[in-house]
Amino acid sequence: MIWGGFFDLAKKAEQLKEYEQEVIKPDFWKDVDSAKNITGKVSNLQNEIKTWTRLKEEASFLLELLKNIDKDDKLEKEISERYQIAQQEIRGLEFMALFNEEYDSGDAILSIHSGTGGSDAQDWTAILFRMYGKYCDKKRWKIRVLNEHRGEEVGIKSITAEVRGAYAYGHLKSENGVHRLVRISPFDSEKMRHTSFALVEVLPMLQKVANIEIDPNDLRIDTYLASGHGGQSVQTTYSAVRIVHIPTKITVTCQNERSQQQNKETALKILKSKLQHIALQERKEHKQELRGEYRSPEWSNQIRSYVLDPYQLVKDHRTGYEEVGIGSVLDGAIDNFIIAYLKKI
Repeated sequence: MIWGGFFDLAKKAEQLKEYEQEVIKPDFWKDVDSAKNITGKVSNLQNEIKTWTRLKEEASFLLELLKNIDKDDKLEKEISERYQIAQQEIRGLEFMALFNEEYDSGDAILSIHSGTGGSDAQDWTAILFRMYGKYCDKKRWKIRVLNEHRGEEVGIKSITAEVRGAYAYGHLKSENGVHRLVRISPFDSEKMRHTSFALVEVLPMLQKVANIEIDPNDLRIDTYLASGHGGQSVQTTYSAVRIVHIPTKITVTCQNERSQQQNKETALKILKSKLQHIALQERKEHKQELRGEYRSPEWSNQIRSYVLDPYQLVKDHRTGYEEVGIGSVLDGAIDNFIIAYLKKI
C-alpha cells in the first residue's frame, strides 16, 4: 500500500485545515457559488482522509492476523476477504489521485459544436451530448443546459451546459477535442458510409475570476428572444444574451436563465473561464514549444474515433485505448477512456 505522494495524509490534513479556515470567515457565504465549491472540497477531503486512515488501520490489523494464520485456518478466509475489499477501495483512491491539477475537483462547462458533415454532424453532436448526459447520470452529477442551437431539420448545431459534481472537470477534461464518427448515414437514401465531426470543449467552472479584467469596450452585447426546440419562441422579452469578446472573437450565448441579467452574468462567467483557459493553454503550449514538442491543433487531429461501419470500434488516438462495445460507450460508459488518458498525462 502507498501512503506517500498524492496519498500524503499530512498534506491532505493541511489542505483541509486551510479550507476550514475559509469556511469560518464571516463573509464566507457572500459568494454562494464559491462557498459551495469550498464546502464540496471540504467534504471530499474529509471522506478521503477518513478512508485512508481506516485503510491504514486495516493494514495494521491484517498484519497482526497474518502472524497467527498458522494457528487458525479460519483466519485465511477472513484475511483474503478483507484484503480484497481493501484493494478495491485503494484502486478507487488511486484513481482519485490522478486528479492533481488546480481545477480538477470543481465543476465544468461542457460545449459541443457540430463540424464537417452537415445533418450527420448535427445528429452526432446530439448523440455525444446524450452520451455525456448518461455519463453524468451515472456519476450523479447535475447537468444544466445554458444554451442550445438546434439544427433546422435534425440534431444540434451547438450546445453549452454546466456540469456540477465532485471532480466533474477532472473527469471531463479528457474529452476536449474533435470526436469523429464513421457510420452508414441514416440521412443518405443510398445508404453510403459518412464521416462526421464534432468539437467538444470542456472548461473549468471558475469560482474566482476576479483576476480576469475585461474592458467593457471590448465587448459587444446583444439581446434577443429566447427560443426553444425548433426555434419556437418561448418568451416575449429579450432575455437571451450574446456576448462577443472583440479582441479574441470569442462568442458566448446564454438563454436558459430566468432573466436577461442572469443570462448576462452566466455568459460573462463562461467568457472569463474561456479567457482564463486560453491564458493557461498558451503558457503550457509555449513551454512545450520551447521543448520542441508543440503541435498546432488541427481539425483533422481527432482525439477519438467512433466507427460503426464496416466494423465496430471506439479508439482514442492519444492513448491507443480502444473498445469494441460502442453501444455501451454511447450509453455513457467512458470511464476506461478517461482513466487511460489521465494515466498517460
